[in-house]
Amino acid sequence: MKKIILASGSPRRQQFLKELDLPYEVILKPVDETYPAHLQREQITDYLAELKATPFAGEIPANCVLLTSDTIVWHEGKALGKPKDTADAFAMLHSLSGKTHEVITSVCFTTDEKQVTQHCITKVTFKELSNDEISYYITKYQPFDKAGAYGIQEWIGHIGVTAIEGSYNNVMGLPTHLISKFVNS
Repeated sequence: MKKIILASGSPRRQQFLKELDLPYEVILKPVDETYPAHLQREQITDYLAELKATPFAGEIPANCVLLTSDTIVWHEGKALGKPKDTADAFAMLHSLSGKTHEVITSVCFTTDEKQVTQHCITKVTFKELSNDEISYYITKYQPFDKAGAYGIQEWIGHIGVTAIEGSYNNVMGLPTHLISKFVNS
């Protein structure tokens, strides 16, 4: 089994690798996460996951696989990334209220020999959220590091999510079934 180089500071992604019993180390390299405006849905996450691998070109040891990924919330024809501030988080959650959106995560596996990018799409439905519920969640949980301004594993997911179609772990930021399939193939 190859050792994983995880190019992510996300505690959730690190926890998933621990729970999969996979050996890994975290190495971070800065990347400007800007993507061309014409990209849509999984084209965005595929592009960003691959972009995050570029600073590692020529540096991946033969016994390792670099894992880079990106997650967006796709809603009403646009990508919702991480909120800039409280007002942005409120606007995002208000727009998701009472509707279904998609959480899209792409995972890029890069070795010294090849690069493979896969993505996963999960549909999530929220009940109608009150302004008080949204404000409480933002104040208490500070979801500024989460695409779409929410973590399904947190309070808002417990009280607000009424349906999910697809991978729950994908909504948390890493489709673990894709990781397992790649490392065991």
